[in-house]
Amino acid sequence: MTAVTSSAASSEPLDVLIVGGGPVGASAAALLQVASKDARRPLRVAVLEPNRPAAAAPDAPLDARVSAVSRASERILTAIGAWPLIPTSRTQPYERMRVWHESVPPRSADVLEFDAAYAGEPNLGYIVENRLVQTAALQAFESAGGRIISGGLSRLRVRDHDVELETSAGVFTCRLVVGADGARSAVRESIGLSAETSSYHQIAIVANVRTELPHERTAWQRFLRTGTLAFLPLADGCSSIVWSIDDAAAAPLLGMSQTAFEEELLSRSDGVLGAVKLRTERLSFPLRKLTAHRFTAHRCALIGDAAHVVHPLAGQGVNLGLLDAAALCELVCAASRLREDPGAQSVLRRYERWRKSEIEPIALAIDGFNRYLAHGAGPLSRLAQRGLALVNRTDEVKRFFITRALGLDGELPKLARQPPSARPQPPT
Repeated sequence: MTAVTSSAASSEPLDVLIVGGGPVGASAAALLQVASKDARRPLRVAVLEPNRPAAAAPDAPLDARVSAVSRASERILTAIGAWPLIPTSRTQPYERMRVWHESVPPRSADVLEFDAAYAGEPNLGYIVENRLVQTAALQAFESAGGRIISGGLSRLRVRDHDVELETSAGVFTCRLVVGADGARSAVRESIGLSAETSSYHQIAIVANVRTELPHERTAWQRFLRTGTLAFLPLADGCSSIVWSIDDAAAAPLLGMSQTAFEEELLSRSDGVLGAVKLRTERLSFPLRKLTAHRFTAHRCALIGDAAHVVHPLAGQGVNLGLLDAAALCELVCAASRLREDPGAQSVLRRYERWRKSEIEPIALAIDGFNRYLAHGAGPLSRLAQRGLALVNRTDEVKRFFITRALGLDGELPKLARQPPSARPQPPT
């Protein structure tokens, strides 16, 4: 199918219109489309996305913007048929994660090492380009009969029985609108949902680098007193760096010559992977925390970054968003099978209670890691630094952290619990 650009199609009412076709929004749309396609009356689902990316050429260099895709996310993407569309040649499974504070050597017994074997898993997840997840999810949505509207949101009006959206592609109505349009969500602003926002006073610097030593299918993360430096393994043998650094220290790094920056990477990583050479330009963006006070309103729901943004040090942003999408799909499809309104307040309140209860403790834990491991020199920080070594000596605690990071713990949507080798089935 091709994207709809004409307003001629806008007269047909929709059940669900998802604003934002990024990895989370596209996956939410595909989940709803796939789960309901064999129903007596399939849900009418569309995605509003003004900037659909082109698929990457097979021989194109890897993008610098990547995500660590958890096991739960892999299962969700498999269920919609998107995971097989992501080329394995551009996907890097990683089997270990090594985390240490700058006060200890990088290969000492005080380094916290997570190994997939502790959880009986083949790996801890996959490092995948964000663009590949997005294009695969959009393709899966279209293949299941979904409609992609090429346009942006201009105005949104919530009424008793539907929502009217004015877009650059025409006027559309739906029974449920889903805001998947990022941290600066136009949907959230339009429906008057407030959010608590604060700055981490840090800049994230990302780039792809080649290292002297192999990455060993391992994610390396060093806590510094001015932030966190991570090396994520890539499929071409290179690594993606994600350097979250205090504002004051970021400007000099971004202004350095390539050679000086490479030398700084070597020093700040304590030479764990040897000499470092940049393969892409340095990208940067400010880090902010965001939590919407409510995830839902009348006939409206927020998912992904529109509802919550956490620090990238734990690599959980996309994974939390995909769990939002699967949870909302499960509840909406259950209501649809009972011929209930997918935009009913009872459905949306269940979604909000479910996801807020899961996200709040994770966000608190991530903030704690950032505050006490990447910053500070007081008693709590010293205790947290010693805690890394203590956790490394306790297999049960390590297993807990591994299963949580894999998305295998907590109140999971049904599709996140389904083994990826099983045949995809709609949620019941």
